Amino acid sequence: MDVRPSNPAFRVRGAFNPAATTFGDETLLLLRVAEDAPAEPGRIAVPMVRFENGRGVPDVLNVGLTDPGVIPRDTRGVAVDGVEYLSTLSHLRLARSTDGVNFTVEDEPFLFPANPAERFGVEDARITRIADTWWINYTAVSGDGWCTALASTRDFRTVTRHGVIFPPSNKDVSLFPARCGGLWRALHRPNNDGFGKASIWSASSPDLISWGDHRCILRPRADVPFEGAKIGGGPPCLLTEEGWVQIYHGKSAAGAYALFVALLDREDPSIVLARGAEPLLVPEEEYERSGFFPDVVFANGVTHEPPGPDGVLPFGANVRVYYGATDGVSCLAETTVADLLASAHSRTATFCAHSLEEMHLTVA
Repeated sequence: MDVRPSNPAFRVRGAFNPAATTFGDETLLLLRVAEDAPAEPGRIAVPMVRFENGRGVPDVLNVGLTDPGVIPRDTRGVAVDGVEYLSTLSHLRLARSTDGVNFTVEDEPFLFPANPAERFGVEDARITRIADTWWINYTAVSGDGWCTALASTRDFRTVTRHGVIFPPSNKDVSLFPARCGGLWRALHRPNNDGFGKASIWSASSPDLISWGDHRCILRPRADVPFEGAKIGGGPPCLLTEEGWVQIYHGKSAAGAYALFVALLDREDPSIVLARGAEPLLVPEEEYERSGFFPDVVFANGVTHEPPGPDGVLPFGANVRVYYGATDGVSCLAETTVADLLASAHSRTATFCAHSLEEMHLTVA
């Protein structure tokens, strides 16, 4: 089924990097839908947002290449009278499935930019269920940089926004689904502009809103393929008999992305117990190798079988990893808790990957 644009003047360029959860008997994805606006020769059209009465309204800025005050920024966008605009605008769109494979995409955005901190788009959500509430953290992008905002829902029809929880420049936030040591925990990824490279940090909070006790726990490894440039957190962690499993991404110096697995302590997830030396998933299929950004696999959604009474997933539990490829399509990989733990201990995990094109979800 085609993904319809949020505005008739927009064009969908990709539906990727899905968050994932289960809700009743459904599997739900929150897709990042990226849109642009086609333009006539000699002109530039970019999607934009007007803010009216506390909501964002999609619009198009259309200017001539030679108009006064217009400065093209190659393929990234344009500056008009000193104001920057990006060539694409992202929002979050809900997709529903009864089997986790064949999805129907809703026509309207689930989360659309609603305030100046989201002026360039909302991107790359993660969904964490806590009791009867689903917490959605996502990247908010504007001229002030990228930060992480939080929203919540109980029915996936209405949404409450809770504002920015990690200020610029910070993204790839993963909330834990249970308290550890009496506190809520999160992984996050500040952007290093000085010493070092972008790494994964831990933080704690009494209320999911105010975060502190920040500690850098995972840094890129120069001798590991796909970690030469930076690393960042992925989906919410999975609680296993050995501890918390985190699927994270690494980026090579050449710009290719792969997935890795780390194992964190159950009571204090700032303690790293194990970390796979071999990638869990690398770009191999054509839809992972060729696209808007070639050689990219990026995960921020997982679903799994129901855990035991103590909340722990048994070794044989099946896990579905929903991931984006080449900033264009959404994909599915299937594995088990045992395979993920094996990968964390540097053994080889077995994945069965499918593109969402095979799952009957296509992009207009």
